[in-house]
Amino acid sequence: MSFRNNDALDHRLPVKLDSTSNGEFEPVPLEPVHHHANDLAQRVATENAKRLNLTRRQFLISSAGTAATLLAFNSAYALAGNRGGYFELDAEAGVDKDAAADALDGKEFIFDVQGHFVNPDGEWLQRVPPGAKPLRGMPAAGCALGNKPGEYSYLECLGRDQFIKDVFMDSDTDMMVLSFIPSSREDEPLTIEEAAATREIVKQMEGSHRLMIHGRVNPNQDGDIGFMDELAKKWNVSAFKTYTQWGPQGKGFYLTDDIGIAFIENARKLGVKNIAVHKGLPFGQQSYEHSTCRDIGPVAKRFPDMNFLVYHSGFVPGAPEGEYDPKRTDGIDSLIRTVIENDVANANVYAELGSTWRYLLRDPDSAAHGLGKLFKYIGENNVLWGTDSIWYGSPQDQIQAFRTFQISTEFQERYGYPKITPALRAKVFGKNAMKPYGISMEEMRQRMAGDRVMQDRLAYAENPNPHFRTYGPKTRREFLNFIANGGT
Repeated sequence: MSFRNNDALDHRLPVKLDSTSNGEFEPVPLEPVHHHANDLAQRVATENAKRLNLTRRQFLISSAGTAATLLAFNSAYALAGNRGGYFELDAEAGVDKDAAADALDGKEFIFDVQGHFVNPDGEWLQRVPPGAKPLRGMPAAGCALGNKPGEYSYLECLGRDQFIKDVFMDSDTDMMVLSFIPSSREDEPLTIEEAAATREIVKQMEGSHRLMIHGRVNPNQDGDIGFMDELAKKWNVSAFKTYTQWGPQGKGFYLTDDIGIAFIENARKLGVKNIAVHKGLPFGQQSYEHSTCRDIGPVAKRFPDMNFLVYHSGFVPGAPEGEYDPKRTDGIDSLIRTVIENDVANANVYAELGSTWRYLLRDPDSAAHGLGKLFKYIGENNVLWGTDSIWYGSPQDQIQAFRTFQISTEFQERYGYPKITPALRAKVFGKNAMKPYGISMEEMRQRMAGDRVMQDRLAYAENPNPHFRTYGPKTRREFLNFIANGGT
C-alpha cells in the first residue's frame, strides 16, 4: 500500500481532542480547558521537535509526539482542577522515544467490537434526493482518497481502503466487528452485503479472521424479524445490532416489549447469542426514554444464555459522570442500576466503550468515574473495547490514551474503583470479548502472526503516514446538515 502525505501543514495532533460526533448525537463543543490543552500541546510539539532536531511532522508521528500531547493534556486538566484521572507517563517521555515506547507501545490483543465505514459507490446513493449531500458532515476534501472525481467523491474518505488503512495500518487493532447505523434497510450507507464484501477484501489480504459483521435488526420495522434468518444463515453474523430509540415513525421500543422479546427469542432460535443494543448517545428528545438502559437487566435475567452487549454503556455526551447515583435514570448509572436490580452483574451484560471513551478522555474526572463504575459494578470481565471508528478517524489515539489512563489514588480509595493495571487493560482491549464471541485468543494470534495484514503493517511502520483526522460532524450546523442529507 502507498498513501500520499495527508498532513502537509503539520498541525494536527496525534491525540484528537475535538468536538467530533459519530453522527448519532449533536457535537459537544470544546470548553476552554480543551482549547488550552490543544494550544499547550501544539507549543510543546514545536519545542520538543526543535530540541530533537526533527520536523514537527516527524515528531508528531513518533511515540514521543503522542506522549508529549498526553502530558500537555495532563497539565491543562490539572490546572483546571480535574484530578480524578490522568495519563500515566514519565515526564521525559515527551522527548525520549524509549520512555514513550515503554508507555505507549503495548502488546495487547485488541479486538474492537464496534467499527464503521461507508460504501461510497453503494446503491443507497441512487435514492438520495437531487442536490442532497449525504453524510456531508464528513470531510469534503483533503483525505487520503478524497480525490476521486464525482459528486460524492468525499465519501471515499469513509470507504474500504481508508477503513483498512485507518484501522489496520495506523492503529494496533487486531480484529474489528463491522456495525451499522440506525436506518431502514433501503437507506443504509453500509448494507450487510457490502459489509460481507469488505470482510472478503480483508480475507484476500490473508486476514480472514480480522473482521466480523453484525446484522442490523429493527424489530419495530416491518420485515426485519423475518430477515434475521437470512442474516444468520447466509451472512453468518456474529451478533444482531439494534437501536431501541429508533423507529420508522420516530417511536422506539424496549427489549421488554412484545416485539423486543420476539426479536431476542428469534435470535436465540437461530443460534446467534449476542444482542448488541445501542443505549445512550440519545438522538435527542425523540423517544429519549428508549435510549436508557432500564430494559437491559430484565431481559438479561430472563435470557441467561444470551449476551447483551450494551453499546456506549448508556453514556450521555455532555452530561458529566460522577459517583454512582441509583436515582439517575439515564447515563452509565442507568446501566448499573438495571444490572444491580436484576442481579446480573458479572454475568451476561457487557458494557461497550464506543464513543464513550472518546468523550470521557476529554474529562479526567468523568473518565475516572465512568470507567471506575463500570469495572466496579458491571465487572472487570464485562467491559468491551469499541471505538466507533472510522467516524473518529484512526482509533490509535483512543488506544494509546487508554493504555496510559489511570484512576487517581484518591478516587480509588474514596469510591472503591480499581487501579487500571496492564492485566485489566488487556481484558478490556480484547480478552473480555473472547467469551461472548466464542473466540480463542491463542488461535487468533497464531493465525494473524504472519498474514498479509501483519506483513503490510510491518512494512508500513517503516514509513508511517497517519493523517490524524476525524470524520464526523464537529458543529451543530454540520450535524443538522448531516441529518438532513441522509445521516442517521
